[in-house]
Amino acid sequence: MTCIGVRVIMPAVKVVPVRLTVLGACGAWPEADQACSGFLVEHDGFRLLIDAGYAIVPRLLARVAASQVDAVFISHGHPDHCADLNPLLRARALSDDPPPPLPVYALPGALDAVLALDRPGMLADAYALHEFTAGGRLGIGPFDVLTRLLPHWVPNAGIRLAAGGQVLAYTGDSGPDPGVAGLARGADLLLAEATYAGDVPPDAQAYLSSASQAGRQAARAGAGHLALTHLWPGTGHHGARTAAAGEYNGPISIATAGLSIDLAAEAPAGRCNTF
Repeated sequence: MTCIGVRVIMPAVKVVPVRLTVLGACGAWPEADQACSGFLVEHDGFRLLIDAGYAIVPRLLARVAASQVDAVFISHGHPDHCADLNPLLRARALSDDPPPPLPVYALPGALDAVLALDRPGMLADAYALHEFTAGGRLGIGPFDVLTRLLPHWVPNAGIRLAAGGQVLAYTGDSGPDPGVAGLARGADLLLAEATYAGDVPPDAQAYLSSASQAGRQAARAGAGHLALTHLWPGTGHHGARTAAAGEYNGPISIATAGLSIDLAAEAPAGRCNTF
């Protein structure tokens, strides 16, 4: 009997990438020509802004109109992560043709201060506030979202976004915690706070992380790519990358304004990209 091999050609499946663009990533205050934490995440035409720290709005508006932002997620209420929500809402509310209210997701009370910057009612029609309890799941546009409370001086929500078979995890600001590895398990990209390249000062050890700790978390999670963010102004990028590489042998980026990463390019076959 003769066996005849049949080659089956499967049609190519087009993957719509999840794209992360860094608008700013400085910790505490923006260095010259830089900005604090702000990340534009795009998938299938939907634009989600994660954090809105000092000076990110001019960089955002260089890419998209204020009306083209579809939702905002704020990790916590420190101003280097949320202060520029105010000018973003002003740009929408005071335009000639105001867009519909912008969905804004945040922990309870996290945005009370920034939303009170203008006179009462001035921005009321510009946003729809969705306060959530960390530890649950949300649907934001095309993204399935899992949140987790991570340690910081104020309540801070780490986030795991999944869409199109791709996963992005972001810690916000967080001290070392086993919850980070769980949140980032099998993620294509872990965007991890790494305020310090070297040792974390004693008074901050429970609330902030170092580059080596971020590397350790990425390794434990099996993340495909590590991006270090929230570096203290003046921190050398080479030192931070070297410290992280001592714990993690995958690709390492330093989040700086203008950096873009397509998660589809970070996803080798076999990685688990689900919740």
